[in-house]
Amino acid sequence: MTRLFLIAGEPSGDRLGAALMAGLRELEPDVEMAGIGGPAMAAEGLHSLFPMEDLSVMGVTEVLPRLPHLLRRRDEAAAAVLATALDALVTIDSPDFCLRVAARARRTRPDLLVIHYVAPSVWAWRPGRATRMARHVDHVLALLPFEPPLMEAAGMTCDFVGHPVVAEPQATEQEIGALTDTTGPDIALVLPGSRRGEVARLAPVFGAALGQLPAGFRVVVPTVPHLVETVRQAVRDWPGDPLVVTDPARKRAAFSAARAALAASGTVSLELAAAGTPMVIAYDMSWLTWQIVSRMMRVDTATLVNLIAGDNVVPEFLGPACRPGPVGAAFARLLTDADAREAQAQALSQAMDLLGRGGEPPGLRAARSVLTQVRK
Repeated sequence: MTRLFLIAGEPSGDRLGAALMAGLRELEPDVEMAGIGGPAMAAEGLHSLFPMEDLSVMGVTEVLPRLPHLLRRRDEAAAAVLATALDALVTIDSPDFCLRVAARARRTRPDLLVIHYVAPSVWAWRPGRATRMARHVDHVLALLPFEPPLMEAAGMTCDFVGHPVVAEPQATEQEIGALTDTTGPDIALVLPGSRRGEVARLAPVFGAALGQLPAGFRVVVPTVPHLVETVRQAVRDWPGDPLVVTDPARKRAAFSAARAALAASGTVSLELAAAGTPMVIAYDMSWLTWQIVSRMMRVDTATLVNLIAGDNVVPEFLGPACRPGPVGAAFARLLTDADAREAQAQALSQAMDLLGRGGEPPGLRAARSVLTQVRK
């Protein structure tokens, strides 16, 4: 019987972890899994050691006030790993937390097999991260097809398993109809982030940008359940009579039915691409965080769709560029320009094909990779 400890630290990692858990159970029904995760992993049977939301913090100035609490959670997680007779520790994204847990656990148990799901984006910034990660990680599950050689050069084995977004269910006609019966057909989708700090920083900018919203559009704002009240308060004065949705079926419907989306930078760009929804990406952070991140960037875009497509097909406004005027103008153009939407939609479809759409589900491929490493 295989025993695994899984750690996810944010919503995107929670979804990856849930797909992995489903794949593991398909291949080995009696696999035992413990760890830390969110609602998606809980739906697959995980009893989280503590709430995953405790770890969902980004940015230098955002992390510092919570550092003592994060260190306590790190120690708690490492102790739980060491208290279990494990075949492997599987850390999922969130490297700042996950890899510290792995390092702490390996000090006591140097033979512990550590598998990290989501290769560090060394092609984008901080290329030395892969080498440092190799001190505590044996094997990597990569989401992007060009990542395995980079991980292998740093001293780890690596499998490209595809991005789970290509296997996620899309909205049915019935789901879309149920939503548009409430909203009308002209939906402007707005996603100001999946963390409290992101919502607090981006919602005022996005709301002001919607001052350029063309007439007749209804704003729909999908969010995660634990942020629903925060988001409702943040959008209550926005134009477009905002409708906040958390139900998965309504979220799927909103992604598919929207004319276009304005979204925070992150994995959501791939979710929109999978739904075929053209988008504008915007993201801001504290001045100090931006100064650090902008100097480390090795690519000219932070949007995954642009990186996969090899062209900046998605308009992007980051840091100082994340201002209501230009963001609102780009979003209004996308909502009203059919040619611009069609050109972007074609590039989005090509990006999904490169990520493995149509092949074996990525969660199953990831599970197969994990079990292969355990059985070596």
